[in-house]
Amino acid sequence: MNKKKKDVEQEGAMERLGISLANWSEKWFPDAYIFAAIAVVLIAVVALIMGRTPVEIGVDFGTHYWDLIPFTMQMAFIIITGYVVASSKPVHKLIARLAEIPNTPKKAVAFVAFFSMFTSLISWGFSLVFSGILIKEISRRVDGVDYRAMGAAGFLGLGSVWALGLSSSAALLMATKASIPPALYEISGTISMSQTIFTWQNLVMIVVLITLSVWIAYVSAPSKEKAKTAEMAGIDYSRIGTLEKEKMKAERPGEWLEYSPILTLLLVGIGSIYIINVISQTGPIAALNLNNYNFMLLMLGLLLHWTPRNFLNSVSNSVPAIGGVLIQFPLYAGIFGILMNSGLNDMAVKFFLSISTENTFPLIAGIYSAILGLFLPSGGGKWIVEAPYLLAAAKELNVSMAWIVQVYNASEALPNMINPFFMLPLLGVLGVKAKDLAGYSILQLIFHAPVVLFLVWILAKTMPYIAPIFE
Repeated sequence: MNKKKKDVEQEGAMERLGISLANWSEKWFPDAYIFAAIAVVLIAVVALIMGRTPVEIGVDFGTHYWDLIPFTMQMAFIIITGYVVASSKPVHKLIARLAEIPNTPKKAVAFVAFFSMFTSLISWGFSLVFSGILIKEISRRVDGVDYRAMGAAGFLGLGSVWALGLSSSAALLMATKASIPPALYEISGTISMSQTIFTWQNLVMIVVLITLSVWIAYVSAPSKEKAKTAEMAGIDYSRIGTLEKEKMKAERPGEWLEYSPILTLLLVGIGSIYIINVISQTGPIAALNLNNYNFMLLMLGLLLHWTPRNFLNSVSNSVPAIGGVLIQFPLYAGIFGILMNSGLNDMAVKFFLSISTENTFPLIAGIYSAILGLFLPSGGGKWIVEAPYLLAAAKELNVSMAWIVQVYNASEALPNMINPFFMLPLLGVLGVKAKDLAGYSILQLIFHAPVVLFLVWILAKTMPYIAPIFE
């Protein structure tokens, strides 16, 4: 009886903390672009202090501004393909069936949290749209669910395990020679995904973080009596983010091919030949680089939408969600240029070497990556900035460079909890603002941060150093 009373008191404390943080974030949260702009200014000021002239800094920034265009398009396509797959009729029907399972507000929030994280292991773009649709479907079936708690639960994949899964920007980049900047390749070579996400150490982190997150989501979700529902906030989920109604047949002769599956089947057939050939030549793990990953999802999206018109409608609906990626990734490329040409990169390597040992470096790298993520909210773009000096330091200290990629993956997700950049696709589907979700995300961060840092430190002891592999 005493244990039950203690559990109830604990849930009540978590509820109160969650509500307080949610109310605070509604007043004080800025836009993601502001964080990236601040980072450019700070790096430029440091370069200026180090002796770089304003003209040199400007040239470094502008010269490298477009260096990440191929990578930017790859990241944009992760969002597009994820949206296309999640918004297809077969997947939408599956979501509707899943939404019938939870029957209380707390169970609903925990249910969304689990599927947000589980689907993020497949694709973070898919997770955001899948979670958004799931939230809308559940809100129509379960009364008294706090829309802020459930929305934050829908974002949990991006704040916890997404970078430990198949769409990990850093892991995919390091496995794709064509995507690695030459200066970085000279340090690291390529790093196979069999050394990063396909390891038992990575699986341990995934299981621990999912279990922790679902528990927090459950105990912190407000009861029906204390909840702030979507209706209270004036949000109508029956209208916001609703999938466009599809015409079933052509109205003019010129539209016939748009509403026929013939071209879809031919394209998917041709694409499947390529996929089978790549896998047969390199194996499934080596075949999973950024380009092939996006290509596979694209073919799946084509098949699920069946006709070109349905597919194109879905692509059009996904485009607003990639605006943040397109406008902010060039900023990260500019920062990379300032870092490399000003000597800041070499200084960073020396700094990490001076404060680290083989034992402590994974922990220090994790703390650093988490803090920098407040200003550079980008899994892939931020890795381009950090990788040259983190991997160079790891190399000097004989620390596994592959594990440093995973240290980065686990740690860089933490600031996503309070930085709205990756929330954008979910916000568009739900018709809410980042400040609505940030309170409950911050609550998750309070628990996640020490657990993640402990895991990246203790598991590093099981990862041996492997010399760079140059193709």
